[in-house]
Formats: sequence, C-alpha cells, structure tokens
Amino acid sequence: MLSPDAFRDKYSPEELKSKVPESPIGSLRDLQYLYGKLYTLATTDGGKYAPYLTPDAADELVDTDDSLIVVRVDLSGDEPQLADDSRGSVWVTRYTKEHIPMVAHCYYQNRGAGIDHSLTHKSGQNKSPERLGEYTKHRFTRWPSEDAVQDLVEDHSEGWVIADLNKIGENNNLTNEIKTSVQRQIDEDHTSLITVKIKTEPDGEFQWPSELEIIMEGMRRQRLSKLVTKNKARGSSGQAVDIVTQQTTRTVGTAQDPINYYLGKQVEKFPGLDIDEAWRSHPISEDSALTLMKAEQFIETCAYPTFGAKVYYLPYVFGTPSVEELYELYAILHNSVVEDSDKTPIERAYDKQQDILGEDRLRFYITAVMPHQNSRYDVFAETLNGQLHYPKQLAITHNGFVQSVSAYNRDHYTDWTAPLPTNQNWGLLKTNDEQLHAVSTGWYFRQTFAERDDDEADADDPRIEALVSVLSGEAIAVDVLLEEYVTRIIDDQTDDSEHEGFPSFLVASQFAQLCVLADEDLRLLQTTDPSKYQITEQPSYDTKNMPSVDEIIIADGGHPAAPKLESFINETPALSPANDDDPDSVTSQRRGAFLLGALVGDIGSYQEYSEDRSTTLVDQYPVKSITRSRIKKVTQETVAKTLTYTRQEKKQQGNYPGTKADHIVNRLRDTILNPDPEEWEIETDDLRFYYALGVTYGMNDHPWNRDETDADDATSEEEH
Repeated sequence: MLSPDAFRDKYSPEELKSKVPESPIGSLRDLQYLYGKLYTLATTDGGKYAPYLTPDAADELVDTDDSLIVVRVDLSGDEPQLADDSRGSVWVTRYTKEHIPMVAHCYYQNRGAGIDHSLTHKSGQNKSPERLGEYTKHRFTRWPSEDAVQDLVEDHSEGWVIADLNKIGENNNLTNEIKTSVQRQIDEDHTSLITVKIKTEPDGEFQWPSELEIIMEGMRRQRLSKLVTKNKARGSSGQAVDIVTQQTTRTVGTAQDPINYYLGKQVEKFPGLDIDEAWRSHPISEDSALTLMKAEQFIETCAYPTFGAKVYYLPYVFGTPSVEELYELYAILHNSVVEDSDKTPIERAYDKQQDILGEDRLRFYITAVMPHQNSRYDVFAETLNGQLHYPKQLAITHNGFVQSVSAYNRDHYTDWTAPLPTNQNWGLLKTNDEQLHAVSTGWYFRQTFAERDDDEADADDPRIEALVSVLSGEAIAVDVLLEEYVTRIIDDQTDDSEHEGFPSFLVASQFAQLCVLADEDLRLLQTTDPSKYQITEQPSYDTKNMPSVDEIIIADGGHPAAPKLESFINETPALSPANDDDPDSVTSQRRGAFLLGALVGDIGSYQEYSEDRSTTLVDQYPVKSITRSRIKKVTQETVAKTLTYTRQEKKQQGNYPGTKADHIVNRLRDTILNPDPEEWEIETDDLRFYYALGVTYGMNDHPWNRDETDADDATSEEEH
C-alpha cells in the first residue's frame, strides 16, 4: 500500500479527482465506494481489472521461502505442453513485492472447498507437499472448467488459451508430472501462492497472468458470477439504476458487504425478500459491488470491539471533498492500517488530523454490528453525523468539572469535606488523560451503567446507544440513565468480598457524568417528562475557592456543614427549591429523597467510625428497599437514631450543641412529610438515584481532621 506521500506523488490532483466520485457522502454505500476507490488506487496501478484484485490477501507470504509455486506451460505449438527449458515446468521461489502485480491474485474469501477467482490461488495454511501438488493441478483441472471461465472459449478471441489449459487438466500424465515436481521441490508443510506462466507465441516469452487479457477476463467473469449466487441465490441480477453511481446497468443484489449491513439473510433490511429478487431492493452494479468489497481493509481497521459488538468509526469529509481533503482522508485511512495501537479512529484523528481537515469538515459514519451464529448480524445505532468535536468536548468538560467544581473539589472547603468524594483510582473522579479514549470506546458508560455479559449482548444494549449518541452529539434520555444507574448501584451494594458496602465512588462517578452530560454547551441530556427537566439543567457549582468553615458566620446552635448543604442543594437544579412549582412538586420530593439519603449516610458513617458497628443504617436501608411507601418509615426510624445518639453524646461530653445532624433533619422535615410520601409522584428510579446520591453525600460529610483515611488515597475494588 502506498504511503500518503507516495500516494500524493503518484496521483496528481487532476488524476485523483478523475478517479473518485465528486458527489458528497450521503450513505454508507457512498462511503464504502469511496474507500474502495482509494484502496484500489493505493494497492494497484488502476485499470479495468484493478477492482477485482486482492494484492494484500497474501501479504504474509511476501519474502518467505518457497512461498510462490509457478507452473510454466507452453501453448504455442500444436498441442499444449509443459515448459522443457532449463528452468523447468515447475519453479518454486520466494514471493516478493515485485510479484504482486504480476500474479493478479483475486482471493475468494468464502471459498470453503472452492478455489480462488483467479488462475492464481492461495493454498490453505501449512499444507503438505502432496496437498500443494493437488492445488497446483487444480490450476488446470478446476479453474479453466468453471462455467464463467468456460464461456470465454466461445465469447473471446483468445478463448483457445482457456481451452488449452483445460486440455492440460485432462491429461493425467501432465498433471501428475506437475504434482510430482512440486513434491520433489518442497519437503515440508507450507503455505504458498500458486500461479501459472503461459507462452502463447513460438518466439515469445512466458507471461504472467496479468500480462494475458484472456486470463484477466476469466478472473473477472468468475468473480462476477459469485455476486449473483451468494446465500443460495440462483441468479440475483437485473437491469436497474446503481444506487452508488446512479447509472442504469446490470446490477446484482447479493454483493458482499464489508460490515454485513446489506445481506440476503438480513431480514430487517429485506423484509419478505425473494433472494433472487434482491437486486430490485438494493441494486448495485457489478463494478460498484467489487469496489465496495475493496473497502474492507480500511473499514476493518476503523473498527473497535466493545460491549460484545464491533463499532465502526468511518471518517469522511462533509460535503464534496476537495482534492487536498482526499489526500488527507487517505492519510487517515492509511495510518489506521499501519498504526499498531489500541486507539480508536476518533483518537487517531484527534492526534494527527484535527488541524488539517478541521472539526467542521471531518465527520464519522458510526454504526455497531453484532455477530450471531449462522452468518447473521444485528446492525444498529447508525449515524452519519459523528464528529470529533463531541467526544473531545465531552472528555475536556468532564475533566474540568471534577477538577474545579465545589461539589468535588475539597480545596473549596478548608476544614470540611467536599459534598462528594473523589478517588484517584476511579477514572470519572479525576482529571484523566485517557478520558477521550474512555468516551470514544464506550468505557465512559461501562463504568456507570448496569453490567452485562458481553457474550450475551444484544442490539438493545443502552451502552452502545449512549456511545453512538455522544459521538454524534445526540442527547441521551434521562430515564435511560437513571434506570442504568440504579440497576448498577443495587447490583454493587452487596456484602460480598468483591464489593463491600455502599458504592459511594460509583454514585459519585454517575452524578459527575450526569452533570457533565447536562452541560449547557454539550446538551447531551433530554427528557419529555416535565418533572425531570431540572435534571437536564447544568448545575451552578462554584469554581472558585470557598471560605473555610471557620470563616462562615454560624448562628448559635448551627452546624458548620449547614452552609455546604444549603449551597449544594441550591446549585443542583434537580434539588433546588427554586424549581419547586408547588409544595407538591417532584423537585421537592426528589430533594426529600436526597436529604433522607444524606441523613442515613451521615448516621451510618457515625455508627461505623464512632460506634465501630459493622452493620449500619446504610446497610439497613439499601437503595433497592427504598420506595414511596417506605420513605416515611425509614425517615421516622432514622430521625429517632439521631435523638438517641444526641443523648449519648451529651452524656459523654456533658454539653452537645443542638441535635446530631440537625442541619439535615431540619430540612428533611420540610420536605418529607408534606405531602405524605405515599402520595408522591416521583418515579422509583428517580427516587432511588437521588436517595443514593444523598447517602454518598452523608457518608462524605465530616471534618477533615477526623481520624480516617482520605478518600483521595483510598483504593477501589477495581481500578478505573
């Protein structure tokens, strides 16, 4: 494959412009066709037969011993015979780069027990000398006798060449001599490319397949015949308008698809389809079909496996590309082939091409393909509007959010914790150099969504939907996030050895993600439910240093953490009283769930650190147990605990100001009992998530001088 510089040198702007389509990319087929054209130009010299050749199919054989077997036959006399000069009838040599255009190999990917489309054939892996000898005989016993090739005997002026090759195949003495010669020269298992050189004139030279038009046409005919007989079709072809070139020509309906998007077995693409009539539903000209297939290497190197699917990120230029943009697009695709890294095409484009094409011109076609047995595939989550801008800005915004806002940054509170914990081992709770990788691979959502077995993944996986959404700038439904978040929290809130206790870092990660998706510039959250509009609004957390708790004037009997709680609630739109439409609003109910969680977390933390209890209120009231019907009971029992511990503290200290956690209890009373929680309208996932957020807040609400390990230095059960 030509390097980008060599590609630019070989094809002048005028020549390149003449060889590629001038229309803008409007569909996956348009994009595949452009890729196929660029790949053909980069790997062959062009010409009539270039789309049919597969020069990379035997790359692994280049410059290896005994990798090319050449049978030399003389057809210049009255009867065909094997070469009898000093080189002999069978020449075993090293397959080199110079041989690639000469042998004109056309690989048959789905051949099974069949043979390649070309006279040149690639053997299976590590075949015995005897088997290689048999494959060599097949160049004469099988390839010339294929129906599509045989048709040339009468249809082509040089059809006699095919007839003579067939005669050799019918001569047992000649074919056995060929086999014996191969076995004599190769003494161990090998993978080899097998071809034939042919002499057609008495005074002429032995010619490679690429030098004989009749051999190339036979390859072409054989390749085209497979386009109309795939997937049990008998002859899926007819006169129609090619959907790629818009030319009226002979079209086929079962062309191979590099990402398995349009297949004869794809019921959702061809409902009720008679496979022989597939050309009517999806007509592709023969030449276009072959060009699409040439796109496969570029397409496959722009794929990334995740969530049990293969996600394709196919770069292209928005609108009609200029010649310079085509050069740069080829450079992106070339780099995707040669670069050995775990990066997605999104990241590679960000590293090398963002300043050349520009974010407004560089786009990505994104889709996910999930394989099943029996050559069936689910194709879903398709968009033509993927842009580098969206994942890049999401990564930057997330890093900036957790680094600077008061909700997570303890620098805002000199003597007290920030509202929510951070942890350097959790990728969503720190400034992370790998955040773009996390976003573009879907790891960004794998960390927060419900866990699934990727071996049993399906097309309804919301992680893939979320991934494709953020790559294309499409908003994610709040309901989806809350359902996924709560399911994950409930799954992780266990007492087993792997996940002990309450998953506070998980909840903190989920909330950070939720806030970032709600960023007013990104706008990646949406809902049609008016009661959830506030969740889609960007929080207004301070990004400047707050005064220390000691500097805040506190009324007698007040709690030093009260201003922090007040600020966090007021700056979180989903909790803020400013968004209470009426006393019965869902916002007020959500705030009540949060405050109850905060009280449970606060008292639970006290029980753990001061009472040395292994089972606390956090364990007693897990997220999965919280419903509207239980809210009142949990509140009463938790408030009763605050009174018990207040009396206990007064006995021990002699003087204890106020009531334990009264900065939470006082606000809780205002929201939790009026109206009765059983009459609340808040949905269960909404209720449970903000209860979990409250628990996380309460567990993290304490002075920094408390004798315990800093959350920033703690380690998680799994490094994120």
